[in-house]
Amino acid sequence: MKRFLISTSIAALTCGSITPAFAANSADGESTIDRVLDVITVTARKKKDAENVQSVPVAVTAFNADTIEALQVRDIEGLSYSAPNVSLDDIGTSKGVANFSIRGLGINSSIPSIDPTVGVFVDGVYIGLNNGLIQDTFDLSSIEVLRGPQGLLFGRNTTGGAVLINTGNPTAEFEAKVRVAHEAPVDSGRGSGSTFLQAYVSGPLVEDRLNGRLSAYYNKDKGYFKDLVFGDNRGGGETTLIRGSLEFLPSESLRILAKIEHVNVDADGPVSQNRGVYERGTFDFSNDNQGLFDNKSTLASLRADLDVAFGDGTISNIFGYRDFQQQTSGDIDALPAFIFHSDSDLRQEQVSNELRYAGRFGNVDLTTGFFYFKQDIAYTEIRHLPPVTPLSFYGGGAQDHTVWGVFAQADIDVTEKLTATLGLRHSSEEKDANISYTIPRAAACSVVDATCPDDVTDKNDWSNFTPKLGLQYRFSDTLQAYASYTKGFRSGGYNFRITNPVAFLEQVAATGSFAFDEESVDAYELGVKYRSADGGLTLNAAVFHTKVDDMQREVNFASATSGVSQFILNTADTDITGLELEASVRLASNFLVTGNLGLIDAAYQDVRSDISGDGVTDAADLALEIPRVPDVTYGVGFIWDMDMGKAGMLTLRSNIQYKDRFAYSDNNLGWISSATMLDAALAWQTPLENVKLALYGKNLLDESVVGGETQLPFGGPLSTGVAQPFAANPQGGTFSTLKRGRVLGLELIVGF
Repeated sequence: MKRFLISTSIAALTCGSITPAFAANSADGESTIDRVLDVITVTARKKKDAENVQSVPVAVTAFNADTIEALQVRDIEGLSYSAPNVSLDDIGTSKGVANFSIRGLGINSSIPSIDPTVGVFVDGVYIGLNNGLIQDTFDLSSIEVLRGPQGLLFGRNTTGGAVLINTGNPTAEFEAKVRVAHEAPVDSGRGSGSTFLQAYVSGPLVEDRLNGRLSAYYNKDKGYFKDLVFGDNRGGGETTLIRGSLEFLPSESLRILAKIEHVNVDADGPVSQNRGVYERGTFDFSNDNQGLFDNKSTLASLRADLDVAFGDGTISNIFGYRDFQQQTSGDIDALPAFIFHSDSDLRQEQVSNELRYAGRFGNVDLTTGFFYFKQDIAYTEIRHLPPVTPLSFYGGGAQDHTVWGVFAQADIDVTEKLTATLGLRHSSEEKDANISYTIPRAAACSVVDATCPDDVTDKNDWSNFTPKLGLQYRFSDTLQAYASYTKGFRSGGYNFRITNPVAFLEQVAATGSFAFDEESVDAYELGVKYRSADGGLTLNAAVFHTKVDDMQREVNFASATSGVSQFILNTADTDITGLELEASVRLASNFLVTGNLGLIDAAYQDVRSDISGDGVTDAADLALEIPRVPDVTYGVGFIWDMDMGKAGMLTLRSNIQYKDRFAYSDNNLGWISSATMLDAALAWQTPLENVKLALYGKNLLDESVVGGETQLPFGGPLSTGVAQPFAANPQGGTFSTLKRGRVLGLELIVGF
């Protein structure tokens, strides 16, 4: 009954959840709502200057620094319930592995050779690996979530969309901020809380010439979950992040910005529930292997912007470098018995450079550029399955990956109100891979250390053109409509997790290639954006139709010989149609309601692989649900400012967002349950200048949500602490990675 009332209330109010959220109140008395309704600028079109989010013909939800701070966002996943048809999920197999999905295009795998459908860019630098993307975030200037293919300006692997993360820049005036928070479960039987400490200082080092910024972050997590059998806390760890940046202004026309950050994470492995033993919808679990996640990464960028007279434009060059190292151990059987444990070792190093120009010639805005990207990946996986064999499984893969791209987009003002967009990108990609089967071996070996045999050695390349056509019509300064067509590509590649060599070689014989092929997308979109002159009413709507050819899927099957057998296949062609609405309305000077709605209808049109696992490819495969596509997402939020005069200002905010259940596995045996997320906060801007205090709650309905649900060949009732494996339990179980339930937090922010 509670869920029915909540859902009915949401549907009656308007359309959905929080759009641009809110910020803490400023010391000058400006209200939270005024700050929310202020103009938000975005860099989604790579123009010379950032643009008003309402003026761009792109479906984008943007969060500025104040919004991110006020929402108590700890990582990108915290925005997963803030926009329609967007899931920014962590798979949970190992901490920080992004399985993002936008508009029904996503992945469900921790295999590091899998390229994303949603590209992530940090300060303009593309991150080429899903691992390590969901880290604790802090000191950000903005996050932009772009929905729909972004291949023209952002390249491959953005068929679902792109997430642009911009960290804080040095300032010409001195400023500093300290932020302390503590979060804890409030339910008996749970573990302990987390303490966060963040600080930055920014200002001029040499007046008018050199500005600097130094940021630091520390999180001590004592483990939210409590193991039912062993009684200890799980899911904890320590995270340290340090970031430094310098802005050099040698002349009025040249700006050079350098940033470098180092992250160190020492944490537990996944907290996993086996639903062959423990009830779905609970936080009950027991793992005999606490696991580990050790991560060290360094990310550096160097950006130069030169204003030139040619077209009154700007030449920009963005160089990026990333070094990433990760070791993990996880309890894959998700039971208090040693049946299936897995370890891994991952190394990645990448270099990228983008050189582009943006300027205007008469009635034409031109953006053009050149992109280069290279990364080396090496991955070792170790599986321990003592009921199957006393030998450990060793295997993995190494890969050299190179991408070249050149692009141009012209926005042509046909009339004062009508603009046409013409764009084209050519990209060329090469992957050179060495793969070791993940099989029982008498002697330990490491792909990372190059001591495993190369069972597969292969090289492949792909090249293609990405076009874009668009029209934008501005009815007035407050209302615009747009239409677009674009094509996008998701890279082909190799499977680093081959646990069934016989089936793999049969697949190779059938396709004629060791590699799976690239996935292509044709996307059509119509959109309308309206914002009243006073900002009191905003309504954005978009409808889209996406045709996917050669859809890539990471097909998982429970295996009695390897625990889980995983294949990467071009399984099908699909059609995806959807609707998105985002709205905000100021009902009073101190009361704002926001909302969003996302609807998706997705279906296979042609299936070419046995994704059901019944041994044949037939109508049963065609009738399956496409993974990671919730049919409905919706919710509402509100902000209420209360001026208390000399006592300061209180701001109460709350938002509730619903996400429909969706298939996780291609054979539809694994599902992610529907979830209704309720968050709330009460923030007090104290009479003391730049001192803010907030009490907040997350997931207040205590929803039990998992990052994935992989089918296992074992589970069954526990008897004297020992699970029944394999044939003794034909129904099997699951490896379902738990996310946190209800949390209350207290936060103090002091600015200088």
